[in-house]
Amino acid sequence: MKLLSIVLLFVMTLPAMQAQDGKWKKLAEKSVAFKSETDRVSLKGDEREANWIRIKCIQGTVQIKEITINMEGGESKTYKPLTGLLNKGMATTPFKVPGNKDEKVKSVEMKYDSKGSIVTNKRAKVEVQGKLDGD
Repeated sequence: MKLLSIVLLFVMTLPAMQAQDGKWKKLAEKSVAFKSETDRVSLKGDEREANWIRIKCIQGTVQIKEITINMEGGESKTYKPLTGLLNKGMATTPFKVPGNKDEKVKSVEMKYDSKGSIVTNKRAKVEVQGKLDGD
């Protein structure tokens, strides 16, 4: 039973481990206010062809609460990141884009909260990054 559990865990995490390698492309950048907020990033052009999406903190500290990937066909999927609190340089685990490979991402919604205060910290900034399976 333990062996089966270990094998299942490995099989389920393998695609996410593969997605962490390779080149990530910056799709958008957002500044986070010192409060809980929800932002929507609409993607344009070849940015919409990403198969994987992740959020990377490039300044400050931010708590990612939820990420929703919306597709052009109307399908959407909501993820709750395992690494909720990100410091500068840290990124969430990659999220698989829902739908088939031909469908394009319409937008990415993020619910997050910048940690700290205006007096002691800079506002957090995050990048929405995308990656194709082959990259």
